[in-house]
Amino acid sequence: MATCKYKRVLLKLSGEALMGDAAFGISNDILAYIADEIRELKSLGAEVAIVIGAGNIFRGVAGASSGMDRAAADNMGMLATVMNALAIKDALDKNGVPATVLSAIPMETVCEPFSRLRSLEHLNRGATVIFAAGTGNPYFTTDTAAVLRGLEINADIICKATRVDGVYDKDPLLHDDAVKFDSFTFDEVLQRRLKVMDSAAISLAMDNDKTILVFDVNIPGNIKKAICGEKIGTLISSGDENE
Repeated sequence: MATCKYKRVLLKLSGEALMGDAAFGISNDILAYIADEIRELKSLGAEVAIVIGAGNIFRGVAGASSGMDRAAADNMGMLATVMNALAIKDALDKNGVPATVLSAIPMETVCEPFSRLRSLEHLNRGATVIFAAGTGNPYFTTDTAAVLRGLEINADIICKATRVDGVYDKDPLLHDDAVKFDSFTFDEVLQRRLKVMDSAAISLAMDNDKTILVFDVNIPGNIKKAICGEKIGTLISSGDENE
């Protein structure tokens, strides 16, 4: 039977991961798939927390680029992550996986307000914790929120689940000759300006020596492989794990 290399995991899901084949919105099939994957992790004894983006509904940066005030656009994006978080919670509940949503923007009629101690209490009792509304502040991405929450709950690893199978020297969706890397140091990611996560997220992880694994969430079993320590995707660390 597989065993967890990483006991407590922060899973960063992009909003786009919830769209499936659609151009926007939330796919019930994808929700069911993610719930199945997380139930498998729980069966191995893993403690799971999730940060979800909102690219399937609204992206603050996109709103700002079209003329909207950046702070207002980011606030809209953070509210959209709450919708995604509630959808994931519903899918997990239907799959027999206890889950709770904690929002950085208080909205107690639909979810709990974020508290580090409350997050740890939920994790310790076996619930999957879904962090919504980013950091609660404009100008910070959900990637930065993922690293921040990962540090706050003392996650063993931050798993960024994407639509590609790791980090490339250029966009593999646009370039057939893109080269994939098995590992990177934080310094290399920053120096090469690789678009893995924004620089604030990478710097925060580097300063606190928190390893990040980037992999394709669309391949069944990949999340399990990630927390069991199998070599998938691209590992980003201070360098010790890459040796």
